[in-house]
Amino acid sequence: MLELFFFILGLVNNIFLIFIFLIRKNRMDTLQRIGWVYLLLAIPAAYGIFLVIQEQKAMQYSIFLGIFLAYLALEWMYDFVLKIPFRQNWKLLTPYLCLYYAMNYGFVVMVWKTSLLGGIVMLALFIIQIIVNISTHHLESTDKAP
Repeated sequence: MLELFFFILGLVNNIFLIFIFLIRKNRMDTLQRIGWVYLLLAIPAAYGIFLVIQEQKAMQYSIFLGIFLAYLALEWMYDFVLKIPFRQNWKLLTPYLCLYYAMNYGFVVMVWKTSLLGGIVMLALFIIQIIVNISTHHLESTDKAP
C-alpha cells in the first residue's frame, strides 16, 4: 500500500508544481490566492511516515517524506510567513533548491524501486516540471529587458 501511496503523492506533487509554474507568469494574483493549497500535501506526507512505521517499510521512505516535509516547511516560511524574495538571495535559495531537488529525486527513485513504469512516469513529470520552471523563469528575465 505504501508504494501506491508514495506514487500518488509524487504524482499530485508534480502536477501541482507544473500547474504552479505554468500560472505564475500571467496569473500571479491567482497563485497568491490559491498557492497555499499546495502546502496541504504536508498532511498526506505526515500520514505517509505513519504508514512507513505501521508497515515496517524501509526507512528511506520516511527520510524522503521528511525531506518533502522540510521542503514544504521552507516554502511556507519563505513565501507565506516571511514573504521574502528569497529567489534573489543565493544564501536563502540554496537550501530551498537542495530540498526541492532532493524531494523530487526521492519521488522518482522510491517509485522506480518498486515499479519501472511508475518511475518512468515520475521522471517524465519531473523533466516536464523542470522545463516549465525554466521556461517561465526565462520569460520573466526576457520581459524585464529594455
